[in-house]
Amino acid sequence: MLPGKLIVISAPSGSGKTTIAKGILQRNPGLRFSVSATTRPMRTGEVNGRDYFFLGREEFTRKREEGDFVEWEELYGDCYGTLKSEVNCALRSGQSLLFDIDVKGGLSIKRCYPDALLIFIRPPSLEELKNRLVNRKTESPATLERRLERVSLEMELGKQFDREVVNDDLEKAVREVQNVIENHFGSHTT
Repeated sequence: MLPGKLIVISAPSGSGKTTIAKGILQRNPGLRFSVSATTRPMRTGEVNGRDYFFLGREEFTRKREEGDFVEWEELYGDCYGTLKSEVNCALRSGQSLLFDIDVKGGLSIKRCYPDALLIFIRPPSLEELKNRLVNRKTESPATLERRLERVSLEMELGKQFDREVVNDDLEKAVREVQNVIENHFGSHTT
């Protein structure tokens, strides 16, 4: 069995990273989604343990203080983090994980696991990014503004990633991410 691989997809909110991640998971049945923990409320259709581990703020804080997270961050009033136990269990069993996390979290994964592949998804333009966020209708005006304020920081940090893919056409972006993974690890890895 090949040792497990870690693949991180990060992007500003609205860039399509979650949709691209789902496309990559469909193309690679041996690749497992890394489920993050969060304190944010569950959205319609989400399932605890599949989409996120939904934790109360006290439990999240306790785990953070005990060093249970590879990375964590507070974004828009909610906390998000990747549990070390989940990553290490997958790696020990030879499973490859796909992370759909924020840019700072991706860089933290790379610090802990230097062989991880970091792929940054860029929006075609700031205007298109704003349109996508507005059209998905999951953001209040205040949350939308906070997300847009963070974009320049995320775009700058994205330059530290191993590869960048512009999502101006979803299917093309999925193919490009797939090619990046295959070129980096070999097509038999996932």
